[in-house]
Amino acid sequence: MKIFITGGLGFVGQHLCRYLLKEGHQVTACGRSSSQNILAHPNFTYQSIDTSVKGDWQDTVSQFDTVINLAGVTIFKRWNDTYKQSIYNSRIQTTRNVVAALSKNTCLFNASALGYYGPCKDEPVTETHTAGKDFLAAVCKDWESEAFKAESKNCRVIVGRFSIILGHGGGALQSMLPAFRLLLGGPLGNGKQWFPWIHINDLCRAVEFLITHSDQHGQYNFCAPQTIRNNDFVHALGKVLNRPAVIPAPAFMIRLIFGELGETLLTGQRASPEHLTTSGFQFDFPDIKQALTNLLEPQ
Repeated sequence: MKIFITGGLGFVGQHLCRYLLKEGHQVTACGRSSSQNILAHPNFTYQSIDTSVKGDWQDTVSQFDTVINLAGVTIFKRWNDTYKQSIYNSRIQTTRNVVAALSKNTCLFNASALGYYGPCKDEPVTETHTAGKDFLAAVCKDWESEAFKAESKNCRVIVGRFSIILGHGGGALQSMLPAFRLLLGGPLGNGKQWFPWIHINDLCRAVEFLITHSDQHGQYNFCAPQTIRNNDFVHALGKVLNRPAVIPAPAFMIRLIFGELGETLLTGQRASPEHLTTSGFQFDFPDIKQALTNLLEPQ
C-alpha cells in the first residue's frame, strides 16, 4: 500500500511508520517539523506541512490509496480557552482538509479517543455507547463526524478510538517512570477509575489489520481486552520495576495542577475492544503485566 500519515513525527506516528515499513508498505509522513529526523528507509519520505491549513499538499494526498490521520496537538497540557480551541482546531481543520483532498475509494483511518464516551463510571463501554457531554467528548464527536464525511466519496472510513498508549519514547510511560524510579509512584486520586490501555505494538498491528482488510469500517475501541483500574496499573508497574506504588497523587492536587484536564485524568471508561475482537484481530499483549514486562524489562 501507498500510505500517507499526518502527525507522522508524533509518538504514535513514529512507531506506526516503522511498523508499516517493516510490513512492506510505502509511507509518506508529514508534520510541522522542518526536518525529517526519524527514519532512513528507501520506502519512506517526509514532508513538512501544516495540515490545518489548505494548500498544495492536498494534491499529494490524492495520490495515495490509504491515508492515516493522527494530527492534533497534545491534550496533556493545562487547558485555557485558547488552548482548548487549539485542541479542537488542530483535529477538526486537519480532518476537514484531509477529507477534501481524498480521491474516491480511498481508505481513511482517522484517530479519535475513548474520550468520545466521556466519564462512564463502572458502566461497560463498547463502540455502540453514546457520546459523552464534556469537552473532549464534543471534540471527538465532531472529529469523527468530519472523518465520516469521506463516505460521500465512497471512501472506506475507519475510526480508532485510542485509549492510553503504552510504548517506548513517549506516551503515559515516559511521564510516569521518573516518579516510580524515585520511589514516588502511586495511583491518581483514589485509583478506582478505570484505566483503558493498549500496547503500542498492538495499536500498530490493529491499524494495519484494519486498513488491509477491505471489509472493515466504522468505529473501533483501541484498548486491550483486559479491563483494569488505575490502582491495578500502578501496582503492576511497580512490580515490574521492583518499586513501591503506594504514594497517591491526591485528587485535589491533580485538579489544582491540571485544571479541567484533571477531571479527565480522574475518570475513565470501562471500555472493551468489541469490534476489533469480533473482526478477528488477536492481541499480542492482552495482559497489563505482560505488556509492561515487554516494555520495561531488559530483553
